[in-house]
Amino acid sequence: MANAHSGDDYSLSRVPMDARRPMWEVLVIRIGSLACVSQLMLGAALGYGMTFWGAFWATMLGSVLLQVVSYALGAAAAREGLSTSLLSRWAGFGKIGSSMIGGVIAIALMGWFGVQNSVFAEGLLKATGMFNLQVWALITGLVVTVIVAFGFRLLSLTANISLPLFLIAVGIAMFQVMSGHNVGELIGAQPAGKPLSLAVGTTMVAGGFILGAVITPDISRFMRSEKDVFWMTLIGTFAGELGMNLMAVLMSLAVRSGDIVTIMLSLAGWIGAAIVIFSTLKMNDLNLYSSTLGITNMLNALFQWRVNRVTATWVLGIVGTVLSMLGILNYFVNFLVLLGVAVPPVAGIMFVDYYILKRNRSILDETRARGTLPEECEIWNPVTMAAWLLGFLVGYFFTDTGIPAINSLVVGGLGYYLGMKLYGAATSQRSVEFAKTNQVV
Repeated sequence: MANAHSGDDYSLSRVPMDARRPMWEVLVIRIGSLACVSQLMLGAALGYGMTFWGAFWATMLGSVLLQVVSYALGAAAAREGLSTSLLSRWAGFGKIGSSMIGGVIAIALMGWFGVQNSVFAEGLLKATGMFNLQVWALITGLVVTVIVAFGFRLLSLTANISLPLFLIAVGIAMFQVMSGHNVGELIGAQPAGKPLSLAVGTTMVAGGFILGAVITPDISRFMRSEKDVFWMTLIGTFAGELGMNLMAVLMSLAVRSGDIVTIMLSLAGWIGAAIVIFSTLKMNDLNLYSSTLGITNMLNALFQWRVNRVTATWVLGIVGTVLSMLGILNYFVNFLVLLGVAVPPVAGIMFVDYYILKRNRSILDETRARGTLPEECEIWNPVTMAAWLLGFLVGYFFTDTGIPAINSLVVGGLGYYLGMKLYGAATSQRSVEFAKTNQVV
């Protein structure tokens, strides 16, 4: 069985209880994934297109959605000790469906890796005036790759170092806002950029971390109880999401800019800007880490390959670095909106199957007691695929009604539930089962 000592971090097995970590240790990683440059970029984008109270309600609505999704999936992972893509094999998606989730996670997070790495490289270029953007992107991408190759323990150490520095830098910037501007006037100020609607703003908030919410199991599988997951998601989501967003909104309204590098330079100087940019490490290492878990699951499900996570880290790290060198940052906002409707149906389907239909709970309970995985799983579930597609299409095309991110999640989950009930009635099955394979890992 693969283990943490080989650097594989239980990518294709359960995390045993003796390898679980204290709640605070995972919490620091969680807050670090939210209190980061991309969160400030999101808050600045909201402040550039919305009033303070508009951005507040967009952040609140988006954060509540993220909290619910994070806890539901994270608690299941803490119980089972499984990553998102591996858990999905017994939570509605089967082997083929889980490989698709693994592929989506891997590709999407390589995109995020490119976005973050571009910001990191651009900040270092402005700070030093040395080399060019491509050279810095290569250097920073390789640094993150080395960190991720060492696994969960080094992720925790990186977050413990960079998070306090990041919070200090943001605190300096906020002090400048408080002392140099009338906060009451900023709260009532009109945005400097093109107005954003509440629906678009909420989708940006939810979309900005919905993938992070869906991959909560990748870190919560190291937690010791579901109660630990609750506090981790509650504190992490609201302290990181709401706090960072609203501070960035105020800073954006003060500086009248949507560019977070410009904002930090104006308010905290080069040192503050450098710390904020450097803190990209603690988010980007998690992007790459979860990407490797997704790709190892996909390759195992499709080809029965047991690719070591460290090997996958080097391959994906290099690919993500090249993407950042090609300038993926230009597509940041569009990428957020797309994630806001493409990923939520996965969470809706997994929630319904694991908590409501409970089709595989008995076999999961039985094998969990032995510390093993079930010996078989469904090959694929056609109802799942239809519900996933339906949720995405509703969220993508019906943008004028409600909040697309929420619509896609609800439609995906509800469509799966009704589809399974109808299929069960048509085939006279009380608990629907599709063809299974005993080639699990």
